Amino acid sequence: MLKTAETTRCGASAIRMDVLGPRETGKFVSTHAKSVTVNQEGIKDVTKEVIAFTSKQKLELNSSAGPDNLLPKATDEDAADFLFVTDVMNFCFWPDKDQPKWNVSWNGRSYTGYYALCAALMKGRQENIPVTDPKFYSVITEEQLGKMLRPEEGSGPVPLLPERVAALRQAGATLIKKYGGTFRACIKEANRSAQALVKLIVREFPSFRDEATYSGRTVSFYKRAQILVGDIWLLYDGKGLGEFSDIDELTVFADYRVPQVLVHFNALQYSDELMERLRKDEVLPNGSAEEVEIRGCTIEAVERITAAVREHFKGDHGFNGISNATQVDHFLWNYRREHADKLECVPFHKTRCIYY
Repeated sequence: MLKTAETTRCGASAIRMDVLGPRETGKFVSTHAKSVTVNQEGIKDVTKEVIAFTSKQKLELNSSAGPDNLLPKATDEDAADFLFVTDVMNFCFWPDKDQPKWNVSWNGRSYTGYYALCAALMKGRQENIPVTDPKFYSVITEEQLGKMLRPEEGSGPVPLLPERVAALRQAGATLIKKYGGTFRACIKEANRSAQALVKLIVREFPSFRDEATYSGRTVSFYKRAQILVGDIWLLYDGKGLGEFSDIDELTVFADYRVPQVLVHFNALQYSDELMERLRKDEVLPNGSAEEVEIRGCTIEAVERITAAVREHFKGDHGFNGISNATQVDHFLWNYRREHADKLECVPFHKTRCIYY
């Protein structure tokens, strides 16, 4: 199971000495993994796909809420706080076996997963519910959140509603107590450093503390913390609040869909036993060796892909394509959505937890 690493206090910051960062986690896990292998030939195939794509067109980098006006505009005063609230609840949308997905209707369209979450909050915003005010969500009840996230007729409820309430309450209380009631203050405290902001988020908001014990070490993935920083960067187009001098230091956001694409390209290979468990739709416990290996090897695989793409375009000073792990993540995530039918035969792992 997951455990939180020991921390020591030095002034206002917490020093987490024994936790491997996501990039180091990828290297460590991939060298110790027994059920998952990073396959270099498959890495080359994904790299070719990325290069072919980015040579023909520019990757449209929307925030993780996509292009359908599912987020406020960057010019809106509460845009950063809206992103924060969505990413506090950005986990585990898949239904139990044989149960309908959670769907939300908004502006004549039906959405699932994270898109449904954004649609529900945009609908609440439209109904004058103070969805971005921590004074509201720090004391929110299950009944209130359940009403906000109500599914459309015939679809299933959002999973883990009590866990989402708990995460919101904790996050809201911390913003009120330490950051003047706004996530914008957290961004400013990070002083244009993506890495500093990830560390602040993980330190101050425990629901983002995506860590596990593996082979005697505390490893980390920080999927939701990194995607929040990535979303801020994308929403503000790398300017103003979204300017980060070290955005390239973020790793891929290790979830369950990106590994599926990597398996499709044979960049990740699962043992026969693990593949059989996934084909049976067996849920992997959070923090189990197999789950950690899938996510850790995903990070390492994307690091290699990103490095290879950079090497290919090195010296091309006019290049304006995919050059960091955040962009590769978006490419792979979009690839999965655009080729959903083709990837249907590739099983993906499922883990019921608050971290992704």
